[in-house]
Amino acid sequence: MKVHAQSVNFNADGKLINFIQNRLDKLDLFYDRVISSDVYLKVENTSAKENKIVEIKLNVPKDKFVVKKQCKSFEEAVDSACSSLERKLKKCKEKMRVQA
Repeated sequence: MKVHAQSVNFNADGKLINFIQNRLDKLDLFYDRVISSDVYLKVENTSAKENKIVEIKLNVPKDKFVVKKQCKSFEEAVDSACSSLERKLKKCKEKMRVQA
């Protein structure tokens, strides 16, 4: 799957990009028709510890899923967002199975 990662107002290191790629590749296990994904990484300027925001847009045929999570670390946010996407993809696959 193609992953387009954009970091806003900072440079993401290679380890983080690889983590995102590996985590999103696991989504193929739940739904094999995923076309691509756009990942936006943002750091909010607040005194709160949970200031890392991850927004993932997943492109599938005839649909698009968007998940936004805010956590203490980018890894935690990506993990949480991917869990939400897994549930959405399972639901989508189930709907297709019912219609067929």
